Amino acid sequence: MNLRNHRSEETQTIVQLFESVFADSEGDAEGTLIRQLAKELFATTNEHDLFNYVAVDDGEIVGSIFFSRLNFENHSDAFILAPVAVSSDRQGAGIGQRLIRYGLTDLKKQGIRTVITYGDPAFYRKVDFHQISHRTVNAPFNLSQPEGWLGQSLVGDPIEALAGRCTCVEALNNPVYW
Repeated sequence: MNLRNHRSEETQTIVQLFESVFADSEGDAEGTLIRQLAKELFATTNEHDLFNYVAVDDGEIVGSIFFSRLNFENHSDAFILAPVAVSSDRQGAGIGQRLIRYGLTDLKKQGIRTVITYGDPAFYRKVDFHQISHRTVNAPFNLSQPEGWLGQSLVGDPIEALAGRCTCVEALNNPVYW
């Protein structure tokens, strides 16, 4: 298994991966929604505000994750991990966890201090995310499942309060994702 940054010629394959994984697990409407999110992340996000990593096995992309920038009024910034996809027939083999750890290690090398995610606490705890309060880190929108607001410090310190209004990249700037 090779873990690495995506290549521009793989964009369509990655978008299709997100669609199929979310359609399989959540239904066709969710697959279409997350396909559009992945497509817009690639198309509308500045390269300094977006990281995409892939897991490749025998020449096939079997997993992909996105990290995109969150900005705060106090000029602190962080990245959000979302969305994450592993091929439906490869789930449960630790690919997602390995890919997330790979991405977190790379972000740390880039000087990123804080990563947030919004998802299943049981899964993300396996890769050292912990529930955080909206008072510590504001979300860009009201959260439909506040227990899924999770964070991780990449520098070993507790997550510092990231004060003020939070904004996300344009592709995530839609309450349907929150």
